[in-house]
Amino acid sequence: MAAGPAAPRVLNVNVGVLGHIDSGKTALARALSTTGSTAAFDRAPQSRARGITLDLGFSCLRTALPPQLGPGPGELQFTLVDCPGHASLIRTIIGGAQIIDLMMLVIDVTKGMQTQSAECLVIGQIACQKMVVVLNKIDLLPERKRQSAIEKMTKKMQKTLENTKFCGCPIVAVAAKPGGPEAPESENPLGVSELIEVLKSQAYLPSRDPSGHFLMAVDHCFSIKGQGTVMTGTILSGSVSLGDNVEIPALKVIKKVKSMQMFHTPVTYAMQGDRVGICVTQFDPKLLERGLICTPESLHTIHAAIISLKKIQYFRGALQTKAKFHITVGHETVMGRVMFFSPAPADFNEEIKENVFDFEKDYLYQEEYLSKDSNSENKENDQAGEVQLPKQQWALLEFEKPVTCPKLCLVIGSKLDTDIHANTCRLAFHGVLLQGMEDKNYTETFLPKLKVYKLKHKEGQVERVMDDYSVIGRSLFKKETNIQIFVGLKVKLSTGEDGIIDGGFGQSGKFKIRIPDGLKPDTKMLLTVASKKKSKAGKGDTAKEDESSKNDSAQPVTISLLFKRYVFDTQKKMIQS
Repeated sequence: MAAGPAAPRVLNVNVGVLGHIDSGKTALARALSTTGSTAAFDRAPQSRARGITLDLGFSCLRTALPPQLGPGPGELQFTLVDCPGHASLIRTIIGGAQIIDLMMLVIDVTKGMQTQSAECLVIGQIACQKMVVVLNKIDLLPERKRQSAIEKMTKKMQKTLENTKFCGCPIVAVAAKPGGPEAPESENPLGVSELIEVLKSQAYLPSRDPSGHFLMAVDHCFSIKGQGTVMTGTILSGSVSLGDNVEIPALKVIKKVKSMQMFHTPVTYAMQGDRVGICVTQFDPKLLERGLICTPESLHTIHAAIISLKKIQYFRGALQTKAKFHITVGHETVMGRVMFFSPAPADFNEEIKENVFDFEKDYLYQEEYLSKDSNSENKENDQAGEVQLPKQQWALLEFEKPVTCPKLCLVIGSKLDTDIHANTCRLAFHGVLLQGMEDKNYTETFLPKLKVYKLKHKEGQVERVMDDYSVIGRSLFKKETNIQIFVGLKVKLSTGEDGIIDGGFGQSGKFKIRIPDGLKPDTKMLLTVASKKKSKAGKGDTAKEDESSKNDSAQPVTISLLFKRYVFDTQKKMIQS
């Protein structure tokens, strides 16, 4: 039996339609898919409506394969992912951003950049390689001034994008729905066919890798009588074939793939980047509206994670340890608490291997993420020049409820409870999940392996000399401190001598310090003079005593105790190098 003619190659490119609420995203998606389907290949929108691969918020436009994408017949399909407007935007869009190859940022030409347009730009920079800016609603500009207004806004947008990875990207002016939502359907959109040409010129062969575990983001689930339940979505990684088992990890259910369709055509195989409808039997679609399906047992459910991260430059305010953020991991958003840490200062400039975390190394605890504007102790070095910032920083995330996600997935931290009318970016940081903690008791089983330390610095004063090789100190410990645990630790006197804590002295928190190399003659003089003054004052009245302690305090000899303590060390050991 002869094989039928090979189906023409269909290359699918996912285009995210992002923008501030009411910038006309949905109207644009509709205008593109209608123009695309009628002008380019006479497809009635009704035939598209039947297909199982199109969800609300997904529509498609097909056009001939442009020459830069290779020879031979074929079609280029743009799947338009219409992302929702404002506050809910973030959660859904971060999920959506991971499937986007090309982004369209829709700007209302009469308003310019608005709060959520800036957030979309941030997400694009994190998750996307290419962008086209669409200035929509040009029909609202009076004819006489239209051209100059468009030019002015184009210049403004070019300036905004100057310091982003999208510097120099195409900017196209359109009116997706002239006359607004109430206008008759006969009103033709302006500039949309030009926009399609620009999209074609920007299309590229996205890197698609069929190896690795199958993972798909499902955005729609419904049943077809007599067939089963169809899950439609975009394949994020790996591939899937007819007859494969797939797991719905959120429900711990495994199902067999009974049939599949892509672009309304039955297929036996689909891979990363494809939009596909997968049919399984005996599954209630109400149980899964959006979510992930995957190779059985390939995802893990975690209670905490270590991530490498970068602060988002538009976020105002510090990122502080112990603060709570909305953490979007893969396709879930949960509340989580953060703890920031950096390499030990000696390793600030060391190149860090990407996507791995080294448990052998020591890390320095940070009260907040270090950035140019952070209030860290580096302020005094600042006068001398540039603040030293590490090449990489990390955070420990502890989730309020467990999340299911793939390894090395994108993580975004945001403050979604910020007032959405406040003109401020709610996205705070983004990073990569390096290590998930699956054990519920991770604080006992896992965290002690994490060598994050705090530097502790205590200061006291020398009370008096005992002999050439020992002094008595005070004010380093509280009265109730058990000095025994500090015995053997090294201290330094402000006059330069090294000492070792030898034990307590009396009941009031005083202690004895051994000076192995002996006291310098100058130090002895200084201390003898100080204690003489004191004893003299002791004979006199209290006023004199106050005065003498004032003179005394002009030149006391201080004692410095420096040590490290690991944050997750259950024994709270003090360590000196």
